[in-house]
Amino acid sequence: MSVLLREALGDSLRRTRVAQSRTLREVSSSARVSLGYLSEVERGRKEASSELLAAICDALEVPLSTVLYEVSESLSDSVEGRSDSGAPSAAAPGAHASLDAAQSAPRIEEDTLVVIPAPPAALAAA
Repeated sequence: MSVLLREALGDSLRRTRVAQSRTLREVSSSARVSLGYLSEVERGRKEASSELLAAICDALEVPLSTVLYEVSESLSDSVEGRSDSGAPSAAAPGAHASLDAAQSAPRIEEDTLVVIPAPPAALAAA
């Protein structure tokens, strides 16, 4: 059975909070979210909006992108049949071939510039 996105998000948020030795009450107060709702999000019972996720991440002082990356890894592990050790399970031999190919693909350098053209005058005036 695959892991749901809300469950993976909740697990990631809970692990982060526990690693910081913080209570639900502290984080809920800082994020201005009810304690019960934060608990439901951490247990994967509630779908958190992007605004709520941003507030929780701000309260935890962790970038949302870090949480989403961790969730992505967790979901990828779940889909590919990895065990908790990170190794492929017997049920999914060779499941990492596409992942290995993607990791060896050329990367965009940090100093690469992207030029975004100005919006048309009609949009800029609005």
